[in-house]
Amino acid sequence: MPSTWELQTEQSHPRYSGLDVSSTRELLWMMNEADHTVPMAVGKVLPSIEQAVELIVERLKRGGRLFYIGAGTSGRLGVLDAAECPPTFSTPPGQVVGLIAGGRDAMFEAVEEAEDNSQSAPEDLEGFNLSKDDVVVGITASGRTPYVIGGLNYARSIGSATIAVSCNTKSQVSQYADVPIEVETGPEVLSGSTRLKAGTAEKLVLNMLSTASMFRLGKVYHNLMVDMKVTNEKLLERAKRIVMVSAEVDYEAAEKALEAADGHVKAAILMVKKGVDKAVADRLLDEANGFLRIALGEQATEDAQDAQDA
Repeated sequence: MPSTWELQTEQSHPRYSGLDVSSTRELLWMMNEADHTVPMAVGKVLPSIEQAVELIVERLKRGGRLFYIGAGTSGRLGVLDAAECPPTFSTPPGQVVGLIAGGRDAMFEAVEEAEDNSQSAPEDLEGFNLSKDDVVVGITASGRTPYVIGGLNYARSIGSATIAVSCNTKSQVSQYADVPIEVETGPEVLSGSTRLKAGTAEKLVLNMLSTASMFRLGKVYHNLMVDMKVTNEKLLERAKRIVMVSAEVDYEAAEKALEAADGHVKAAILMVKKGVDKAVADRLLDEANGFLRIALGEQATEDAQDAQDA
């Protein structure tokens, strides 16, 4: 196992040795230049991300849950991704969960010592009655955070699927994962500040894991959020536009359809395009395992058809 100073994310890049005497414009240029390397680093591990998505989809289809565990910035990013799934995809309560070392307080104030406790994550996960149908994603830029390693080790003992997201190659945490994702982001502009490039890489990977999984579960029609929750005026207007585009109707017709569908976008689209009431629309969606394209009788992708047949 490499020492802390041997980790790529902890090394100092000579290009940035004069940051303290650089102008504001020079600082921003160098940060922006460094950030451009992150998507390319993520692109190199797309096969691993694909494996992770397939694993997540398989477990969620079985009724399992998706857990993110991490400390500091990594933990906050996991909590953020989990929190955004219900409004974006109407995931049921508890289907996507984010856990951070140090608990809720650590979201708003650094609790740095919490990441060194390898027993905290198992205790946190025990409270959710973890099972073999669940999948746990451990997020750690360094690849050696005890909180994450302890959580993944516990998850494996239960039989849960495990995924590790790190920003160093040959990471220790990868040994505890069914699918390791190692994004080599290299030294930071500010040496060791992994909330920068490493944090950006982690955010990009988590975006892919959750969004691609929800696509595979029928939460999207074309590229539209047809399973979104309508909880405020902005989202209501977005929902109306989605119905207008999908059902090819005007604003007033979309508004009426959404009202009749109790705010359910998928049902509203079906009601308009099929000329049915909400009860029939709900039945058609249920028979199609939630895939709107299948419920509409349109040509389905192979993945969507597989989901319907599952």
